[in-house]
Amino acid sequence: MSVKAIAGTRAATSEHVVGHKPHWYTRTPIHIVIVLISAIWLLPTLTLLFTSVRSIQDIDSSIWWNILWQPHQFTLDNYHNVLQAAGSIGMGRAFINSLIITIPATLFPIIIGAGAAYGFAWLRFPLRNTIFLILVGLQIVPLQMLLIPLLRLFTTFGINGNYPALWVAHTAFGLPLTIYIMRNFMSGIPYELLESARIDGANEWRTFLSIVLPLTTPAIAAVAIFQFMWVWNDLLIALVFSGPTTAPMTVVVRTLVGAYGQGWQLMTAAAFISMVLPLIIFFSLQRYFVTGLTAGSVKG
Repeated sequence: MSVKAIAGTRAATSEHVVGHKPHWYTRTPIHIVIVLISAIWLLPTLTLLFTSVRSIQDIDSSIWWNILWQPHQFTLDNYHNVLQAAGSIGMGRAFINSLIITIPATLFPIIIGAGAAYGFAWLRFPLRNTIFLILVGLQIVPLQMLLIPLLRLFTTFGINGNYPALWVAHTAFGLPLTIYIMRNFMSGIPYELLESARIDGANEWRTFLSIVLPLTTPAIAAVAIFQFMWVWNDLLIALVFSGPTTAPMTVVVRTLVGAYGQGWQLMTAAAFISMVLPLIIFFSLQRYFVTGLTAGSVKG
């Protein structure tokens, strides 16, 4: 048999095994369903957006999608009022407070959790698995049970109402999930890499910094997204442990609506102001998100 005949036979066999690509009309129903689900999911957000750029008179007199064919209703007064006179410290100061609270409260669990995860994944010490199971079990403990003991502790040390109280609380509550995700990811790193580093003379600290930590970037990004979103949107811990000058945006936004519900349209503008930074963080790290979440789910 000639070379051309053999090549043709292999090509025909490969085409038969792989099969033809599905026609466009076979995928159309799936695309329609995806578009419908996306539209339903985005509807509340669009409602919030259009409400935030309309005056209270237009909101009371017409439905929110009227702005699509009545663009003269568009106004940024709600955003201006929120930035200028939101709460006792102002939305601008509250935004800075949220950054001061969220950035350390995101970095601390990652720094501490990465070291702990490496220990649980690759070091041998007594009761290693038992301690790890206890840490995983701590995820189901309601944080409301710990607020009063922590409040008394922080008051004793004189840090309640200041930033360190919020950093410690968020770090403590975020560590179990951080350690769990990062430990599962580190367990999937081939042991041969660590063994080669040790043969070359690297100690545990050098192995962790030079080999394990760079390979754990997807898990670190997933944890960073989770922790940042949780701390940024938190209200309960901020209400308990923050003070008048350290209140984040979630606490200040709560004061926008009066006792009788007046001024509620300002909350729509405040909601979009608070959404800007989390969206930037998520879209910047989304390529690592799925990889980090599925860490350790498949072993083979």
